[in-house]
Amino acid sequence: MPKMKSRRSAAKTFKVTATGKIKRRKAFRSHILTSKSTKRKRHLRKPTHVDKTEARKVRTFLLA
Repeated sequence: MPKMKSRRSAAKTFKVTATGKIKRRKAFRSHILTSKSTKRKRHLRKPTHVDKTEARKVRTFLLA
């Protein structure tokens, strides 16, 4: 049986923390930043966790 391969796009996008949560970047931070407030841009800088409803799906991308 061949080796299982992870989806490379998911491996580059998500990271698994030591506690098992999946870390991701926030969206809406790539362009048209002049129309967004400084506070909004500052909050978008920080990474966040994938929601638990989506975590199982992302985990299969990373491990399968």
